Amino acid sequence: MSVFSKVMTPDDGVAWVTGASGGIGRATVLKLAQAGWTIHATARGEDDLNTLAAEGPAGRIIPTPGDVTDAEQMAQIVGRITAERPLALALLNAGVYTPMRANDFDAATAAKMWRVNLEGVSNCTDPVLKTMIAQGTGHLAVTASVAGYRGLPDAAVYSGTKAALIAYCEALAMDLEDLGVRISVINPGFVDTEATAVNEFDMPFLMQPQDAAARIVAGLGKPGFEIAFPTRFEILLKTFGLLPNRAYIAAVRKATGWNGQDRRKS
Repeated sequence: MSVFSKVMTPDDGVAWVTGASGGIGRATVLKLAQAGWTIHATARGEDDLNTLAAEGPAGRIIPTPGDVTDAEQMAQIVGRITAERPLALALLNAGVYTPMRANDFDAATAAKMWRVNLEGVSNCTDPVLKTMIAQGTGHLAVTASVAGYRGLPDAAVYSGTKAALIAYCEALAMDLEDLGVRISVINPGFVDTEATAVNEFDMPFLMQPQDAAARIVAGLGKPGFEIAFPTRFEILLKTFGLLPNRAYIAAVRKATGWNGQDRRKS
């Protein structure tokens, strides 16, 4: 049986979710807790995590503060988690987004996105895979984005990080198929969060965090590799992505009203 058919349940161990203090991560922690999981919730803000824990079922959400850019701290967190129970599910969700166009490209801002979105995932993947491979079981899920299918306006760096994560998960899947560990890549569309609130363009099929969380938890509970939503937006972007480069760039510029417009506020 393929490892992609493996479905972990709360009986198999605990879950760990990073980027848990807001947006999709917060909503997903609550949804997992309602489904019977015990979740170690990680983010930098301890107060936010304590508030989150108080909103969930008693004892199901364990605040576990940490910064994903600190590799040693992430290894310590996984060590503490697994000292008590097996780690059945890890959802690496922490990420940042700052809109950036060519005329205001900033290397320092770009570096922060590279570090959190890519290095942060790598820092967590290391102890998670060591643990799950040793167990011979487990499910690693990584939040990328449909923005990683191909480049999107205002998202040169963000799209780059998410495209990298999609390829990262695909490459790991080729090895994990033989090691008993399932990996999933999660590709949400636009979700109404603080991050997307800064966008200056129309966001088609905009979803609420709790709806995105429901799709994620449902996807984790079914066989498969990719969890992408909303379906219509996924299909639209994948179809656009088949266009030759020049046609794709022209089509997206027209669809988003980007033709010849400087939409950046002064």
